Amino acid sequence: MPNKSGAEQPEISGSTQKSQRTKITKSSDDNEKKSLAKKLKDSEICIPIVYGNIAFWLGKKASEYQSHRWTVYVRGATNEDLGVVVKRAVFQLHSSFNNPTRVIEKPPFELSECGWGEFEIAITLHFHNDVGEKPLHLYHHLKLYPEEESGPLSTKKPVVIESYDEIVVSEPSEALFARVQNHPAVIVPRLPADFTLPPVPLEDVDSKNRVDTKDNPLNQWFTNFSEADELLKLAAARQQVQAHIARLRRQLTLVDGQHQQLKAPSDIS
Repeated sequence: MPNKSGAEQPEISGSTQKSQRTKITKSSDDNEKKSLAKKLKDSEICIPIVYGNIAFWLGKKASEYQSHRWTVYVRGATNEDLGVVVKRAVFQLHSSFNNPTRVIEKPPFELSECGWGEFEIAITLHFHNDVGEKPLHLYHHLKLYPEEESGPLSTKKPVVIESYDEIVVSEPSEALFARVQNHPAVIVPRLPADFTLPPVPLEDVDSKNRVDTKDNPLNQWFTNFSEADELLKLAAARQQVQAHIARLRRQLTLVDGQHQQLKAPSDIS
């Protein structure tokens, strides 16, 4: 599909790519060695993230090359501030856009644009030094148009496509653990009651430095990836599968009974 400048542009095919659980390489910078010296052995911290896009059709305001306004983003699984671990996010757009490499230095890690073509967006997350020195590369297919079963284009209902991933930091430093242990975006293991962590710098304790991403105007359209909701969905799916299996068993029993009835006369003769 041509992009908005008329150049050829790849179309989206299939569903959005979903990454696996990703482990982060810790920094080895000399200035960080002291803080990384004391590590929590056999432990890991997890940061659930969601990346994707939301697209609004412009309706009567749509033009040939400006049919949708869309936003691509990386967020916490329940829309928490990821700034505690992510230092910056880099979004690589199609080359037809002005300044296709967009760098977002603070949360929310998102950008908005207008256009009509669907294409792949490369997303690179850079982490704070105590989290890891190796960036995480994600790939998302921008989707603007609904699937056929979702109905026609609507200015009231946007197209939302998201993927879930988990950033895992193995054997984090005690300093990092102390810094993120009370942050809602991070899942940490329970430490022994008598374990003492190092003090956290005041700038990290101050909640005023956090960005309130809960007020994001797009929040109402985001998928809820909370554990409780996922468990409920799994339970409902399990019940549907069990009911389907029961129906198949009844059908097999009925077919087997009919087969036995048809077979009986030939046995007599």
